Amino acid sequence: MDKLSAMRTFVRVVESGSFSAVAGELLATQSAISKQVAALEKELGTKLLVRTTRSLALTEEGTRYFEQVRRLVAEIAEAESSLAKGESQLRGWLRVAASVGYGRLKLMPLVKSFMLSHPDVKIDLRLHDGFVDLVEQGIDVSVRIGDLPDSGLIARRIGTSHRMLLAQRDYLQFVSKSNSVLVNPQDLQAHDCIVYTGMANCNVWTFTAGDGASEAMGTAKSVRVEGHIQSNSSEVIRASVISGMGIAYSPTWLFEAELASGEVVRFMPEWDSPQSPIHLVSPPERKHSAKVKAFVDHVVRFSSEQPSYDRAATTVSRSL
Repeated sequence: MDKLSAMRTFVRVVESGSFSAVAGELLATQSAISKQVAALEKELGTKLLVRTTRSLALTEEGTRYFEQVRRLVAEIAEAESSLAKGESQLRGWLRVAASVGYGRLKLMPLVKSFMLSHPDVKIDLRLHDGFVDLVEQGIDVSVRIGDLPDSGLIARRIGTSHRMLLAQRDYLQFVSKSNSVLVNPQDLQAHDCIVYTGMANCNVWTFTAGDGASEAMGTAKSVRVEGHIQSNSSEVIRASVISGMGIAYSPTWLFEAELASGEVVRFMPEWDSPQSPIHLVSPPERKHSAKVKAFVDHVVRFSSEQPSYDRAATTVSRSL
């Protein structure tokens, strides 16, 4: 038995939670993967996994073994990768995770340029609008938008996500005249609001009075909104706004091209919206990975804060 190979297989089985998933990754049969883990258990003289028809679970011994072996496997992979001289000769798979919208619009161009600089690196880009467990999924680097809990992850800030009230430029022309006023947060209750359900309190939108607002500067206002469509997909929110289905409370990076062209405009610029930090995060065992460091440095180098849109050019006229 190739013990190192069996250890690597065991780690991936635990991370993915599936023998069949690892078989697909390694272009092997599910039976071969199962036999490899069974041989490792026999070698160690203990049961590592409890298998049922629907799930896998680690035994107490398996949990302890997994935590130690996972770090060892990562360190060996990094040692093998570092044998190649020079950063440009990095090689092997790098698993990267992000939300669907951010991954497609912001990360993909950076993934492409990184791969051009490092042709021996392969990227497994996993896009999902929801929480991703980095350890469980075997992720090397993930984009996280929002404040980070004290999770022990290695984090590096790459930007800020600015949320604004956004709609297609002709939106107000397709609603009744009585609904066309948008001066205060409470005016949103008369409009179709497109709700992103991937956030807590998703239909309660909060604003702070800024320069020119009808309330004293710094006044906080929250309003409960509703509409005819909501989704947990940033891509659905984007498509709904562009097609004129209502007003969304969305990050500007989701509509950069449309804001620049004027196809999408900002409403109520006198009311400030929350901002959220954007980080790249990695599990602590990836701290010394040359591939992870090179990718993070590349993204930091070519990322920038979201552009500041000129209020006069990108906000809707009050005369509509």
